Amino acid sequence: MSSSIFNNNSISISVSDDDPDEQGRMRVRVRRKRKKHGDQRGQTECTQLLIRWFVKYWILLVFLPAAALLIFEATRIGKKPGLAVNSGVNEMKKPGSLGNKEPISKVKELSNLNRLDPTTHVVGGVRERCLKLLPAEELEHVELPLTEESSSNLVKRLVYLSDQGTPYGAGDSTDSWQRINDTRFNLFTGHQTMDEREKSFKVNETAVIHCGFYSENGGFKISDEDKSYMQSCKVAVSTCAFGGGDDLYQPIGMSEASLKKVCYVAFWDEITLAAQELQGNKIGDDRFIGKWRIVIVKNLPFVDQRLNGKIPKYSIWVDSKSQFRRDPLGVIEALLLRTNSVLAISEHGARSSVYDEAKAVVRKHKATPEEVEVQITQYRKDGLPADKRFNGRKALNEASVIVREHTTLTNMLMCLWFNEVVRFTSRDQLSFPYVLWRLKVVKNINTFPVCTRKDLVNSMGHIRKAKPLTN
Repeated sequence: MSSSIFNNNSISISVSDDDPDEQGRMRVRVRRKRKKHGDQRGQTECTQLLIRWFVKYWILLVFLPAAALLIFEATRIGKKPGLAVNSGVNEMKKPGSLGNKEPISKVKELSNLNRLDPTTHVVGGVRERCLKLLPAEELEHVELPLTEESSSNLVKRLVYLSDQGTPYGAGDSTDSWQRINDTRFNLFTGHQTMDEREKSFKVNETAVIHCGFYSENGGFKISDEDKSYMQSCKVAVSTCAFGGGDDLYQPIGMSEASLKKVCYVAFWDEITLAAQELQGNKIGDDRFIGKWRIVIVKNLPFVDQRLNGKIPKYSIWVDSKSQFRRDPLGVIEALLLRTNSVLAISEHGARSSVYDEAKAVVRKHKATPEEVEVQITQYRKDGLPADKRFNGRKALNEASVIVREHTTLTNMLMCLWFNEVVRFTSRDQLSFPYVLWRLKVVKNINTFPVCTRKDLVNSMGHIRKAKPLTN
């Protein structure tokens, strides 16, 4: 009985001779599994090491290829034509020839030379070109209408004065450099009083204004041959460099139609001529350097070279620090004809108010605080608003590119602007909005956005400071 009770409460465990081998196999399997886990651990550690290395050095992985691409592009651009054409042939100086002493900022500016890529902006979520020009095949058929004064135009005739109410061409010529009553007025500009200034803004069928653009009495002189050449031009693109000034940049991006119809005229004085000849840029027997007809201006009326630079303004004006890179006929069609405008000028890129610009002029030492204060005080007295918008656009403009049709009204506008620049500071950004505000009859002005101006030119910056003239 006791035996049966024992048997009922016991657990039977069978033991055979094979057991030790089975345990051995189990141990082997365990060891093998441990070996596999070790391999996986090593792979994991290697992966983590790679991840840590990537997190630490990912910037190099991203920017090294980009830097290599930029160096490649810079090298490719460096092989393109450069600053100025020698003796009328299309051999140009290369930016790379400037040597290692050239500042980094200047190298960056030179990289802009001859760029034709379009400037774009986003409109309604879609990226578009800032300046939409007609295709070259359509430009072949663009005809610029002859200027016809509208019968409804309130200004039909301009009378230009050069000295104390005496029409130009009369009287004896005297020293045009003369400063009278410590002003910059001279025989070229006429000695405008404040009362005459106020009357000049009155719009009449015959407008009598002081303006030096057309004065031979005390004004600058150019040869009869140059005058004849310019009168033969249907469309003119002009620039100027006085007192040494900037280098001459060859225009690019022209259509065959523009090459046949457009004149490029660069105004130099003898100082600039000498400076360019030292660099090997000599005028050919045909008076050309590349596409530019070089017009040598003599007897400049101002010591301040910024004022001399504001004298010759034609159909398309391009600042000397810029390279014009769009087709002139296409530009006139897009900015004037298509918009039914008589003048096109860029909005200012940084500021919107004349009064804000005045503070910036003083801060950047572009003019003395005293002369800026005189100008702004007069504008406040005349009632110029501090509004940042004018006719739906910025109230401040930038004048490095000006496209205009020559009419009595636009000629009047330009003369009034010139008179303000002579009377006050040389900063045209301060005076142009004022004149446009005072001459309210000029409605059809196209103040195009900044991105359009950037599409029109390659900005190179000023190469050198212009030297003042001496008596």
